[in-house]
Amino acid sequence: MIRTPLRPLARVLEARSKGENPDKIERENIRVRHEEMSERMRLRAESRLLFVGLMFVVGFVMVSARMMVLASSDVVEPQAANSSARIVAQRANIVDRTGKVLATNLVTNSLYAQPHLMIEPDRAATELAAIFPDMDVERLKKDFKGTRKFLWVKKKLSPEQQQAVHDIGEPGLLFGPREMRLYPNGKLAAHVLGGASFGREGVHSAEVVGTAGVEKTFDEYLRDPVLEGTPLQLSLDLTIQSAARRVLFGGMKLMNAKGATSVLMDVKTGEVISLVSLPDFDPNKRPPVPSKGDASDSPLFNRAVQGVYELGSTFKVFAIAQALELGLVNPSTMIDTKGPMKWGKYKIRDFHDYGPRLSVTDVLVESSNIGTAHMAINIGGKRQRAFLETLGMLQPTPVELVEAPGARPLLPPKWSEISTLTISYGHGLAVSPLHLAAGYATMVNGGTQVTPTLLKSNSVKPGPRVISERTSDQVRKMLRQVVSRGTASFADVPGYDVGGKTGTADKPKPAGGYYKDKVIATFAAAFPMDDPKYVLIVTLDEPVETSGRDPRRTAGWTAVPVAAEMIRRTAPLLGLRPDIEAMAQTKVTEAKF
Repeated sequence: MIRTPLRPLARVLEARSKGENPDKIERENIRVRHEEMSERMRLRAESRLLFVGLMFVVGFVMVSARMMVLASSDVVEPQAANSSARIVAQRANIVDRTGKVLATNLVTNSLYAQPHLMIEPDRAATELAAIFPDMDVERLKKDFKGTRKFLWVKKKLSPEQQQAVHDIGEPGLLFGPREMRLYPNGKLAAHVLGGASFGREGVHSAEVVGTAGVEKTFDEYLRDPVLEGTPLQLSLDLTIQSAARRVLFGGMKLMNAKGATSVLMDVKTGEVISLVSLPDFDPNKRPPVPSKGDASDSPLFNRAVQGVYELGSTFKVFAIAQALELGLVNPSTMIDTKGPMKWGKYKIRDFHDYGPRLSVTDVLVESSNIGTAHMAINIGGKRQRAFLETLGMLQPTPVELVEAPGARPLLPPKWSEISTLTISYGHGLAVSPLHLAAGYATMVNGGTQVTPTLLKSNSVKPGPRVISERTSDQVRKMLRQVVSRGTASFADVPGYDVGGKTGTADKPKPAGGYYKDKVIATFAAAFPMDDPKYVLIVTLDEPVETSGRDPRRTAGWTAVPVAAEMIRRTAPLLGLRPDIEAMAQTKVTEAKF
């Protein structure tokens, strides 16, 4: 850079010739030079301030844009990254038909110990035993002083327990994040859901796998990452399930029963709306499988699916429907009911003496074993077996429960003539209440076969035809008369036109034979009978009604009142309006005040 001299010679000489002071020239040049320097510094400062201002504007714009994005997106819990390999634990939810959650996941922590890092193992063991009363303090002390470098202490912790362990202040006690399966409704639908437990386990997570029920049946679906957590939707209705369980539990206690079960099914689709088995359990704390004793005494035992029973006179509907379908009888055909009926060395008796003859309708209404057996003779064993096979009574139910395939119906070793007679009125063939529900749905829905399912169905094609619509209509009318004037009169719920059939069967002994004072009482109902929508099965194990002078065990006194109350409670929840008869026109009288 070329700088201008402060005292240029030419100007100095010129100033001297004019008699001027040459120092003025220097001062003037210094002033000009300073002004130029100030101007350059001002411009430089302005450019820097402009740049900084622009940076602030860009920064504020970026922060504002990020805030707008966060405000418009869903809240996501931040997760710390971990360099170690993680076991994927995410499992899809299970929901009922309305979307209510039946099973979900809960983020929790596990507790493990590294004894070589512990400072005071004895104190840690003592304080852990105080937090977890189920732990043995001496065993903990032994483990903490041993040679192991790692051991699990507790695989699931509540937030309160985690804080209590943290307060111990022991560096050798460490936490590992994981997910656990949570059933927010406790015992509701426990036998359907089954339960889940941990499979492969790591410090930082664990794999949740199904152990029973639909959790195990659909284990691969629930764990499939391709489905991105799409919930498994069941046919159950949580509200109906809750009401049914409440009524059944009260009925079981009122009737002094050992156990009870109920199944509510859609007669068209086979969807199981409610399935209750008592006693039940909390899948959050699933009890161990019993290693001895009667399996049916365990709360894990699903009486609706795994329980196979002789269901007594409820089977008479199938014999009568087949006889009607084959054209052997009509509803008014008179049948011989004179007893006892002898067949070889066997005698068949009725609960009461119904006289020498009854119509087919009255055979069902009065529940005559003899009359049903006479119709079974004309049907024959081969056709009877084929008919029950078509109804699905001779195979395990195909319902989506892992326990279902093991619950095979108990068939006679030889389908003899006497077997044909006794099976017609429900003895000699043991099936589950779910079998019976599907069979009754077929009888009243117009005659098409029904396959029970626990999955919600938007559209289901009718199954193969088993009986004609005419026969189904005749059966519906007969079942209605059983309630209106027969053995199930306590089931006459006003406004809902209930039909059904009672069944009382002596309970078999484990070693053979039958108890004299223990029964399986069942009521199979359908409603409303003018256009059936639902079938309800209620079964009580060893009920005894004791309000009268003598104990009463028949289904009409035990299972029927429980089923009636269940229909009374659940029908409005199902969206069924009571059929209120038109009242007579009331005369209006003018009142003067």
